[in-house]
Amino acid sequence: MYSMILKRLGIGAITVVAVSVIIFLGTKVLPGDAAQIRLGQSATPEAVAALRAELGLDLPIYQQYLQWFGNFITGNLGQSLSNPDVQITSLIADRYENTLIVSVLTAIIGVPISLALGVMAAMFPGSIYDRILTFTSVTLVAAPEFFTATLMVLIFVFALGIGNAVVVGSTEGKDLFQLIAHFALPIATLCFVIASQLIRMSRAAVLNVMSSPYIEMAILKGVPRKRIILRHALFNAIGPIVNVVALNLAYLVTGVIVIEIYFGYQGLASLIVQGVQTRDFVLIQGLGMIFCGTYVVLMLAADIAAIVSNPRLRHPK
Repeated sequence: MYSMILKRLGIGAITVVAVSVIIFLGTKVLPGDAAQIRLGQSATPEAVAALRAELGLDLPIYQQYLQWFGNFITGNLGQSLSNPDVQITSLIADRYENTLIVSVLTAIIGVPISLALGVMAAMFPGSIYDRILTFTSVTLVAAPEFFTATLMVLIFVFALGIGNAVVVGSTEGKDLFQLIAHFALPIATLCFVIASQLIRMSRAAVLNVMSSPYIEMAILKGVPRKRIILRHALFNAIGPIVNVVALNLAYLVTGVIVIEIYFGYQGLASLIVQGVQTRDFVLIQGLGMIFCGTYVVLMLAADIAAIVSNPRLRHPK
């Protein structure tokens, strides 16, 4: 088991390095020069050359990458190109709280409810409840985030007069219930988005285990279906369920750009959009690596949880 975990950690480290190369080279091929962008179009060639030397942009590409990646490992993300006096870490510190709050609250609310609905659908396969839930989840998968958000605004804001279409105000000093009320519509929208995947995958994982021989033996012995699922099948389906949960949690941190822009609250996803608009390559690189690191950590946690929960992986023949 320990060798498998170490192998997963090594794969995660290789993934981070590979993505860092892609992000670095991808920003380098974009049009525009970082020194020229910082100084403006009226800067003299001598001033641009001096700033390029100060920033290390006159070095060979591999030396630039090693210097940048080394700074990232030590937590130094550099200075913003659009705001030369501002550190990237300061920009992120002003935005990460909203993204973290919305992601955590969505996970706390949406993940348990979705898993419970998926397991209940597996308890009654082919029933009216199962068909309605499957139809709803497939519909939500087909609906893009902005469409779901628009429906939420039309129903709650315009029809019922509940909530606001734009999330404004500070979160400082708010308790848990006040935070949920503050981000109610973004959280509800994201809950519907992740529920569409979690319900279907948890149902499929449990039903796949239900076809195992030991489950069929338990059915023949007259063990109630509810007990079979909750006591036996569910634990053996944890592996694929945990992987799906990790993917959705990674999406909550890295894929909420549409939701943040739609509801107008300031988070990391909207910050990277701002970096693209202002050609702030350093900001794009830093946020890209943060998103990559978050994804890799969550997937490593899911793999390790799957290994620990599966006796066949813990004790291979």
